[in-house]
Amino acid sequence: MTDPIADYLTRLRNAIKASHRIVEIPASNMKKELTKVLHDKGYIQNYKFEEEGPQGSIKIALKYNPATKQNAIVSLARVSKPGLRKYVKHDELPRVINGLGIAIMSTSKGVMTDKEARTEGIGGEVLCYVY
Repeated sequence: MTDPIADYLTRLRNAIKASHRIVEIPASNMKKELTKVLHDKGYIQNYKFEEEGPQGSIKIALKYNPATKQNAIVSLARVSKPGLRKYVKHDELPRVINGLGIAIMSTSKGVMTDKEARTEGIGGEVLCYVY
């Protein structure tokens, strides 16, 4: 697999389109950090790391609105790709839908959102946009 983060986002996107409650994804340290950020920002309901086999897996419970049955995640977009990496300085951090969405970034201090990176004053690689 050339791009595990794109695979992670695609599995989430497909589960949302199929209205699944739970999606299982092969684990890696980067995917675990992405999952933690999505949970902290309220885009997924819950997650569980399972350590069976050499790689392990992540089980993610997706969050739906009980009244409208609409998912909390409207769009997932990969920004920095293996063929074209996208790095930004601390003063050029992106704003997703004028602050309504989040940009998940990989910085020297770990994986965080664009707002957290702005308060820390650090730049990094923009992994994806979520709204």
